[in-house]
Amino acid sequence: MNGVIDRRGVLAGIALLLGGCATQGGIPFGAGYNPFRNAVAYGPINDHGHEIPALDLTRIDPSLLRQEVAFAGPYRPGTIVVNIGERRLYLVQPGGAAMRYAVGVGREEALNFRGSAVIGRKAEWPHWTPTADMIRRMPIYAHYAAGLPGGIDNPLGARALYLYRGNQDTDFRLHGTIEPETIGTKVSSGCIRLFNHDIIDLYNRVPVGTPVIVLQEGEQMRADAGAETYGYYDPYGPGPAGPYGGPPGAYPGPYPGPYYEPPPYGQW
Repeated sequence: MNGVIDRRGVLAGIALLLGGCATQGGIPFGAGYNPFRNAVAYGPINDHGHEIPALDLTRIDPSLLRQEVAFAGPYRPGTIVVNIGERRLYLVQPGGAAMRYAVGVGREEALNFRGSAVIGRKAEWPHWTPTADMIRRMPIYAHYAAGLPGGIDNPLGARALYLYRGNQDTDFRLHGTIEPETIGTKVSSGCIRLFNHDIIDLYNRVPVGTPVIVLQEGEQMRADAGAETYGYYDPYGPGPAGPYGGPPGAYPGPYPGPYYEPPPYGQW
């Protein structure tokens, strides 16, 4: 038996293990499908020399494509809210709206992150290193114990947003994927995955310090969802111009809290 490890074969195996691959068949387009807008938003991208292929829109349910929607949750603009049950991520906008993205979530509820965090770090074409727990559960990951450089074959995809509590990396990320067919399903080892096109869009919209709230299945959006015993970091701080930074009245509250100020990611 040949003992040489075929890199592409191992990567394919990792993709299956990370994803639980559930390829969708052709899905007829429904109301709200906008072929011109979507063809542009999800077309091919050359990103720092990496070629991201266009999404095959004949095989993607249009409801999985990002769009601005009405949003009535009790969270301040700039907050990321992940609803595990819906398999959707919301970036809250001013004026009762949010940018909505479809996501892939943990295969089991126990694998999912829960509660509040902040974006503590951002990376383009991130390096991927499996955690010791991932290697224990899936020994095939041991082949990449030293890490895998960023690139089009990397399971983290084009971008990663790292979830921190205090100064501590939680080992959970919002990231891209090499398996677009798994978006909208329960597939991952616990991280939240998006289409590469969508994680690039989200990455460009949010700064380090952005608050993130993850709601589990059956958990409703509510005024105290961010007010756990440690609260979460307010990247704007109270500021001299208004209670939440920016001009007075720009972000009418109340918002879940308490809110903490840097450095560097608030107190937990």
